[in-house]
Amino acid sequence: MALPRNKNLLGHARTLRKEMTKEERHLWYDFLRRHPLKFYRQKTIGDYIVDFYCDRAKLVIELDGSQHYEPPGQQHDQERTRVLETMGIHVIRFSNLDVIQNFDGVCQTIQMALDSRIP
Repeated sequence: MALPRNKNLLGHARTLRKEMTKEERHLWYDFLRRHPLKFYRQKTIGDYIVDFYCDRAKLVIELDGSQHYEPPGQQHDQERTRVLETMGIHVIRFSNLDVIQNFDGVCQTIQMALDSRIP
């Protein structure tokens, strides 16, 4: 079943793919891009653009900068996660600092999430 998506977001998603943060580039080029499971960058799902998405595992990976730790950002993220979960999608979040300071741990956590979601 195809996921719903807001086609009005496609141009913005394309721009975000071209302008990834250094942490997003690190995770993409050094782990997700060559992963045996297919991942998408800046994927539109419903009215959202998620950082990374694996369709087979129904897994979203979000990398959060400082704005995500302010109350409005936290509320938005909670609502977004709730909506995605109603679609059967699991969301995992990492801070940009996690990617910088504990890249191997981030990759291991992602792999464990994938392993738990694919029989």
